[in-house]
Amino acid sequence: MKKTDRIFSTAMVLFILFVLVPLQVHAGKDGPAEDEQTCLNCHKSKGLQLTFENKESLPLQVDVKELRASVHAGLACANCHTDFSIDTHLKRKFPGKREYTIKASRGCRLCHSDRQIKTKKIHLSMLTDDKTKVPVCVDCHGFHSIKRISGGKVFEDETQYCLNCHKHKLGLHFKSGDNLFFQVDPSHIQQSVHSKLGCSDCHLGFSIDQHPQRNFKSRRDYSIAASDTCRRCHFDKYTKTLESVHYTLLSQGDLRAPVCTDCHGSHFISSGKSEKIMSARRCQKCHEDIFAVYSSSVHGKALLDERNQDVPICVDCHNVHSIEDPRTFDYREKVPGVCGNCHANKAIMAKYGLSTEVVNTYLQDFHGITLKFYKKQKEVSDKSSTRPIAVCTDCHGIHDIAKARGQSAAAVKANLMKRCRKCHANATRNFPESWISHYEPSLERAPLVYIINLIYKIFIPFMIIGLILQILLHIWRYAVNR
Repeated sequence: MKKTDRIFSTAMVLFILFVLVPLQVHAGKDGPAEDEQTCLNCHKSKGLQLTFENKESLPLQVDVKELRASVHAGLACANCHTDFSIDTHLKRKFPGKREYTIKASRGCRLCHSDRQIKTKKIHLSMLTDDKTKVPVCVDCHGFHSIKRISGGKVFEDETQYCLNCHKHKLGLHFKSGDNLFFQVDPSHIQQSVHSKLGCSDCHLGFSIDQHPQRNFKSRRDYSIAASDTCRRCHFDKYTKTLESVHYTLLSQGDLRAPVCTDCHGSHFISSGKSEKIMSARRCQKCHEDIFAVYSSSVHGKALLDERNQDVPICVDCHNVHSIEDPRTFDYREKVPGVCGNCHANKAIMAKYGLSTEVVNTYLQDFHGITLKFYKKQKEVSDKSSTRPIAVCTDCHGIHDIAKARGQSAAAVKANLMKRCRKCHANATRNFPESWISHYEPSLERAPLVYIINLIYKIFIPFMIIGLILQILLHIWRYAVNR
């Protein structure tokens, strides 16, 4: 090689290394290259958009700051948009925004091959022929503001990072053939009581850097496993569920028994102290027949028709987490106390013109006193009575509680007679009427009982005072005669 050729070659190499390369790097960092500047002359303007055949539209404005912060900052526009250049600007038509998005994502494969994409397990479910059913590259990573994944330093908001994928209809397939879609509505998270938590606070083992793939036999197995996360923060409530009838069924192999997420939801978790109708609807999911009966009762009608927040709902009688089996003797003994939570509350009863004496009169009559003795007996001998004593629900019903007055009075009386005959086999139709019920006797109601009580109230003190007076006179006479 001639000396002049060597000098020319050396000069060209030095020109490329110290002139062209720095210019290219400088263009990538501080300002757009010439072809990018040409594109941005139009695409940095607001209002520029592409309208599709189905009337959908897509903004075509490019944020220069986001483009400079992107991992693709050093690339030219034509590197991704291969059909476009300074000299060529094609006009293309698409049926809708989705078809355009799928077409745009094909440009990613120029650098990112299927083999490279498959190294991330989260991408495996997306490599299908039908791209209309799963996200494509730009759905999760964006168009021009593409951030670096490894390290996660760019993503300050973990939730927003996860939603890049999970705002789309991602699916999990189980061995049983069931499917579960992990599409999350961002508005649900914002309205949830957990809005200030990050995704990894609940989804342990998952983060910006980690996304393990787990296998479950069925969708129900996944739900049960996912709900176990709740105990990390709500351990006090979790321990109460261990004593409930639901956990008993679950531990016996009945996977239909509800767990935390069945009642509270997954991402749209509302406060447990929210409106009563919402709380009652949760129980309806499993107990539809019982809820239908409750809806026709005096309590259910007041709740559903009048939005009355004073009436009891499921959790008021059965508790929230420590739900007991209502068929046991132990639960029966608690029924008067459960009803008394409302019917002994003067503030609530005064609103509806009801007397709080209904609880006291029961506790003072034969049934209430006998029930009290049975409780005492169980405390001493640890044995419960095998013969149930009549409690509130036996006469008034359980979920089908009706008003004791008005049109439903006849039905209440019929139920009362049936209950009486369980212990009093020879009870007639008039038998319940011999009991003055929960009312205090008066001249208008049970006048004979009222008059006898009045006589006793006068006669008994008179007898006691006379007896005391007689004793005192005897003592005085004995002292005088001595």
